[in-house]
Amino acid sequence: MTLNIPLTGETLPPQAHRLIDAVRELVEAGQGSVAVESPPAAYPGGISGDGSLREWAEDAVEVRLLTASRQVLVDGDLLPLTRLEFDLLLYLADHPRRVFSRTQLLNAVWGYEHTGERTVDVHVRRLRVKLGAQVSLITTVYGVGYRLADEARIVVLPHE
Repeated sequence: MTLNIPLTGETLPPQAHRLIDAVRELVEAGQGSVAVESPPAAYPGGISGDGSLREWAEDAVEVRLLTASRQVLVDGDLLPLTRLEFDLLLYLADHPRRVFSRTQLLNAVWGYEHTGERTVDVHVRRLRVKLGAQVSLITTVYGVGYRLADEARIVVLPHE
């Protein structure tokens, strides 16, 4: 059995430390082995609803978020976004397969919830218009909120 755990960022969350300790105990008990491999810069596919890796369609449009320069490239073309549009897209990309209510998005992206919840709807609509019909990144979960689409081909590059 092979288990791949992509760990990114400077610090690991407590859950990752507990997992590493559990794996270490299994290895010491002689019930497994550990091999460390460098992960690719970006997996050229996505994750399906059941958690398995999947390949993207060849004709899928790729969206790259360059966080250092706060730029978005759609198939290599620069897409001008406002600060909040970029922050909203980045937040959803950082949390794939999670549904967020409008209030949660207001707190996370805007930093407050004093404005109307329809503000989120307006920014999502503007993002969809700017991305165009060929790019389906944000899915509406009726009665709940929004999430990143499963078929979204989006890559976050923190140092470019």
